[in-house]
Amino acid sequence: MPDVITIKRKLPWLLFAIAAFIIVFDQATKHLALAYIEYLDVEPVTSFFYLTLRYNEGAAFSFLAGAGGWQRWLFATLAAVVSVVLVVWITRIYRQKGNTLEALALALILGGAVGNLYDRIMLGHVVDFIVFHYQEHEWPAFNIADSAICIGAALLVLDMFRGRKVTNE
Repeated sequence: MPDVITIKRKLPWLLFAIAAFIIVFDQATKHLALAYIEYLDVEPVTSFFYLTLRYNEGAAFSFLAGAGGWQRWLFATLAAVVSVVLVVWITRIYRQKGNTLEALALALILGGAVGNLYDRIMLGHVVDFIVFHYQEHEWPAFNIADSAICIGAALLVLDMFRGRKVTNE
């Protein structure tokens, strides 16, 4: 069984593997949505969940979606810069004791950011296909990358409230 020091040394690569898994899973599910769902068609799954194919040219909740195209490169540039910052942050964090939750959160955010960045660069929009709803009220369509970003952000908030001390090895 590997000791804690061995795991600690491998942590950055494990985190990057998690981010890579998110990217691959996100792109695979988007590929399936593009292949099997017609644009704006609704494919019910449960009474509160359906699949649909939608394109988001903006940011979260379609912010700036109708801005004329310039937002594609703005959001792509922002996502690329954030991704580089996250890579640096993750590689620095592994040296600190007790930052596993923060590092995992950053890996999820990195995977989601790169998954959506790929769409933005290659397609000019992000592919969304998951919708939760209650009666006539629905949450905006999203994808696996968006989910990873949200879970990562929630874990970061949780980590902030843990109140731990960070020490260097």
